[in-house]
Amino acid sequence: MKAGIVRFPGSNCDEDAFHAVADLLGQQAVYLWHKDHDLQDVDLVILPGGFSYGDYLRAGAIARFSPIMQEVVAHAKRGGLVLGICNGFQIACEAGLLPGALLRNDSLRFVSAPVTLRVESIATRFTAQYHVGQLVRIPVAHGDGRYTADADTLARLEGEGQVVFRYVDEHGEPTRAANPNGSLRNIAGIVSAEGNVLGMMPHPERAMESLLGSTDGLPLFQSILDTLQGGVSA
Repeated sequence: MKAGIVRFPGSNCDEDAFHAVADLLGQQAVYLWHKDHDLQDVDLVILPGGFSYGDYLRAGAIARFSPIMQEVVAHAKRGGLVLGICNGFQIACEAGLLPGALLRNDSLRFVSAPVTLRVESIATRFTAQYHVGQLVRIPVAHGDGRYTADADTLARLEGEGQVVFRYVDEHGEPTRAANPNGSLRNIAGIVSAEGNVLGMMPHPERAMESLLGSTDGLPLFQSILDTLQGGVSA
């Protein structure tokens, strides 16, 4: 597997993503600068967390127009894999790779804390190594993480199994208290209709080592690796 991690001005989780792929999975990783027009033949594009272009105008709104995103969109249209994490999720929505939008947290405060997620679907290229209903502990760190979409879009996402992760409490219930940002239906991550683009607000690349408190992000990257090695066809 060869992964390309996009670096925008203001990205701050790019090195975490690089470490996850190169050091922990032992796979090839390269950085892709926001002004590039060459994806360097990567299999997976990672849009990392941070504050691209300072989150001016709207989170992810300016990054969507960067030269590299033309190539990322084309890569996705060809069926290539794209993983958008936190700010990357925001960028993916702004670029039309995923439906909906990420708005300001309903608390109007930046939230940085570990959260519990329930795995809603394993029929994706990103989640095959989990099991349905599995509870995982992964950190969030965002100020604009409130997933929002119109009623028809939400119904379609739910009906077609595109909701992949949901914020829940320790008992697996999607309560308001377990929702760190006010996301509709406690949605924490979704996959595109084609199944090749995943956006999620929590940071799986920060949950890869027991030293950091959780290895629950590891199966996500292992699922991607299996997919690219021909082990998964979802």
